Amino acid sequence: MQKGFTYLETGKYEKAVLFFEDILKAYPTNKTAQLCYGRAIGLSGNSKKAVTIFTDLKQNYPSDFEIKLNYAESLLWDKQYAKAEGFYKTLIKEDNTSFPAILGYANTLSNLKKYEQALAHVNTALQLQNGNKNALVSRKYIRLGYANQLSQNKEYEKALDLLSLNLKDFPNDKDTKLNQATFYLITNDLLNAEKTYTSLATSPIDSIVSLNGLALVAHKAFKEKKALQISTEAVAKVENHQSNTKIYLSTKERYIQALLWNRKFNLAAAEIKKLEKQYPNNTRVQSLQATHGMYTSNFKKSIQNYTTILKKQPKSFDGNLGIANAYRATGNDLKSYEYIFKTLDYYKQQPDAEKLLKTLKQSHTPWVQQKTAFTFDNGNNESISAELLTKIPLSTKTTISASYIHRTTENTTSNVKAATNELTTGFAYKFNGMFTLASKIGASKSNAITNEYTQWTGEIKLKTKPYKLQNLEAGYQRALQNFNADLIDREIVMNNYFLNYNLNTNFNLGWYTQYMFTNQTDNNIRNLLFTSLYYKLFHRPIVKAGINYQTIAFKNQVPNIYFSPKKFHVVEVFTNLISKQTGKLSYGTNAAAGFQFIENDPASETFRLEGKLGYQFTDRFSANTYIKHSNIASATAAGFQFTEFGLLLKWYFMKRPLFDRKIMRL
Repeated sequence: MQKGFTYLETGKYEKAVLFFEDILKAYPTNKTAQLCYGRAIGLSGNSKKAVTIFTDLKQNYPSDFEIKLNYAESLLWDKQYAKAEGFYKTLIKEDNTSFPAILGYANTLSNLKKYEQALAHVNTALQLQNGNKNALVSRKYIRLGYANQLSQNKEYEKALDLLSLNLKDFPNDKDTKLNQATFYLITNDLLNAEKTYTSLATSPIDSIVSLNGLALVAHKAFKEKKALQISTEAVAKVENHQSNTKIYLSTKERYIQALLWNRKFNLAAAEIKKLEKQYPNNTRVQSLQATHGMYTSNFKKSIQNYTTILKKQPKSFDGNLGIANAYRATGNDLKSYEYIFKTLDYYKQQPDAEKLLKTLKQSHTPWVQQKTAFTFDNGNNESISAELLTKIPLSTKTTISASYIHRTTENTTSNVKAATNELTTGFAYKFNGMFTLASKIGASKSNAITNEYTQWTGEIKLKTKPYKLQNLEAGYQRALQNFNADLIDREIVMNNYFLNYNLNTNFNLGWYTQYMFTNQTDNNIRNLLFTSLYYKLFHRPIVKAGINYQTIAFKNQVPNIYFSPKKFHVVEVFTNLISKQTGKLSYGTNAAAGFQFIENDPASETFRLEGKLGYQFTDRFSANTYIKHSNIASATAAGFQFTEFGLLLKWYFMKRPLFDRKIMRL
């Protein structure tokens, strides 16, 4: 039977099956031939038949330990892990020095994800046979599984320690290093992630794997151009390995992602089309199409792609988390929650899914904000205002709000003082991602030098997204002229009808326009137009630069009461910087300079500056300070140069949404 043994030892299991079938025809009761036939059957893929064979052998030879070992192993082949666990326990009781029994038990525990016990038993097996190759390989995969389990519980240091032990047994082991790099990326240890991916480049194929990883590290470090440069190098190398579908597709995938990171959307679309021809109906290509849709705000197309992926692979990570993000972008938050929970069901404690869940829940959590501001101008007007605002989402669609504003103002030259107290309540309803109706109504009580009165205030507006990358807002607002004490005393109510339009593009150009028609209770009428054309120079931090134009025209000119020119124009250039918060600190600046033209007077120079600094103390509490300064005549009702300092404190006073039970039922 030596020929048959050789087939088994060299992995030629189908030949071994045929060989031992012939042996058993001549010697049907030969125990060794039956045992080898059972092993050949099981190792060639027919695990159920192997279990039957060894079950019969175990009944015929109840005291044969080797047959028991093979029966236990057949249970492993057939994935009957719970049954195998119990049987291996009895084998170890029978012989606690049996290397195959202890190693088999360790492998069984590993399949049951009982990694800590599995590691203890595989170490025992290695004490019995020091350096045994099979046991070392088993320990490697047990450690990989255990490290992954620890990472799910956010125990990254322990996980990395285990992987370091693996590298002592198998220096430069690819599986271990890839896991190591993944954990470094999760913990944002980009330096070690880069070192690990670099060390993988030990062969032509592995050098491509290394470059793909390094491109991702560059992206995580916000070095998008570097990521594309590295990925372009990987694509050039992989052209010689097109037969290796796995590495070829992974490299092309990373390259297309790098194009998207660099906002080269047309080129990315062309590359996706090429891949689609090479790999029709491939879920990874469909995932790239969906990602392209997310980057270009074609969310409906992304949802279609992700739905197609999930029909083929219901447990797809990209499909479930991707569609959750797409539904959130279209305003369907309940659907987003549903797919986040599906992702977390399939991938326990997955960091990206948990982060999205936390962000989405916070957007539906009640909060309160305190804003305090001090304003003064070169007309000797000073004011102090304090505003308390709260918003309480009642569902993913409905939000109620309330605010109270106390404002005192004084002219330090004339000693004229006034105060206003305004109380408002609001309601917003999001019909879907395309339409939101928001309204608020309130009362403002004013006390001035000669007048005391109460006026109602309010606002109603409809927010829409007529097309992708476009926002349109139309509404009506009733407000008081309350910049200084004199204006409060005159009880001038403004009825503002407004239209706001914002257009974004996928090539960094943007355009914002506002038109406002105001009908005042002093029989004056105002027309205001503001338009801004801007270009995004950088995306992290966001830096915009552009040109603004504003024109204002009043029917009646009453310059002794408030700024009311018949003709007023401002042209300015501006830059705007907004940080993308990755840590606790956030910041922003806005600076502009230009010329203003008042009536027929010569042009005068204008400038304005705004800066803000914020700090996130906890997940639920943040503080922001700001300063504004402007000499543009239209910046205040009185036409004065002004400066304002302010402090905002925001607190999520509940830990979770009011309707959290409804969310969790999903």
